[in-house]
Amino acid sequence: QVQLVESGGGLVQAGDSLRLSCAASGRPLSSYNMGWFRQAPGKEREFVAAISWGGGSTYYADSVKGRFTISRDKFKNTVYLQMNSLKPEDTAVYYCAADPRGLGRTKNEYAYWGQGTQVTVSS
Repeated sequence: QVQLVESGGGLVQAGDSLRLSCAASGRPLSSYNMGWFRQAPGKEREFVAAISWGGGSTYYADSVKGRFTISRDKFKNTVYLQMNSLKPEDTAVYYCAADPRGLGRTKNEYAYWGQGTQVTVSS
């Protein structure tokens, strides 16, 4: 079983950048497809981005396409989410998730989750 820990969140201004990290332990991340999700207060957890186990395929929500980039470093056993041109509507708790099956874009397709990291974007 893999354990996931997110980091890198914080309070930034609109237009700034942040890089979130998701460090894994217990199993090599190369065995898993990885996703980033986010949840704003009072809203459902929504898909942000996903990357295949080998890194060859990526998917993004329309709301972040062109601004966010998901990547993975197998040597550091870590997945990243580079977030540029942040907007107030990006404010949420961001979660990384892992699954050994298909590359999903819904939360029900991921078996393992981190505890989340808060991102707050002020206007």
